[in-house]
Amino acid sequence: MPTRDSAWTRAAPALFVLLWSTGFIGGKLGLPYAGPLTFLLLRLAAVTLLLGLVALVTRAPWPRTPAEAGHIAVAGLLVHATYLGGVFSAIKAGVPAGTTALIVGVQPLLTALAAGPLLGERLSRRQWLGFALGLTGVALVVWEKLSLGNLAGLVYAVLALLGITAGTLYQKRFCTGMDLRSGTALQYAASALLLGVLAPLCETMQVDWTGEFLFALAWLCLVLSVGAIFLLFALIRRGAASRVASLFYLTPPVTAVMAWLLFGETLGWPALAGMGVVALGVALVLRR
Repeated sequence: MPTRDSAWTRAAPALFVLLWSTGFIGGKLGLPYAGPLTFLLLRLAAVTLLLGLVALVTRAPWPRTPAEAGHIAVAGLLVHATYLGGVFSAIKAGVPAGTTALIVGVQPLLTALAAGPLLGERLSRRQWLGFALGLTGVALVVWEKLSLGNLAGLVYAVLALLGITAGTLYQKRFCTGMDLRSGTALQYAASALLLGVLAPLCETMQVDWTGEFLFALAWLCLVLSVGAIFLLFALIRRGAASRVASLFYLTPPVTAVMAWLLFGETLGWPALAGMGVVALGVALVLRR
């Protein structure tokens, strides 16, 4: 019989993809009622207080040196402030969620290209084939929504792509030993401080406190910023950065299914075919 640890190891990637995909849905629900940076500031500030309290109550170890704390903060600024700020801003600027997911879905290729010289990871030809198939599948899923008419929104999406790619590599290189409770709280705090400066400069910070917005905020705080991020860092700690990054290929197809179920967005045959191609590509990358 499989051990509890091996069962968790097998289930964690699928759970992460499911949780991470809801981020686009939560953004779509909440962004009509607040600016992207304001929305993200509220989310990160709330999670900072929550995880900070958890770290204190459970007596989690904090970084021992300023250099260690600095590395953790930099990773947080990349993974949270840059990536999430870019995604939210792109959607708010009018870029469809599917297009944003497609651009961010290029991350595994960038991670694979950088992981070799930076982390010493080696990829086989089979894994490179898997990356190529994954990217092709993502394109098939969201190609109908792709639009180049919104240059500012596309720039935000590309910024998000660079942020999550650099953040994944930086986290793997410098922060694998951090305590998830105190370390993640510090990352959210650093990101909230940055957004606390940027949001008043870029937005009116007006919020329409509807029930839909409160639900989206609560979901993103608890399920995404706590559950999914903890899973992401745990996966990075256990596996190669390029293998973990390949899971992001599954986000656009899963998001498309959720949008179909919740908002009635239809899926054509190219999208359904793309899902199969994505699954095959991820299997090639993750197979040992």
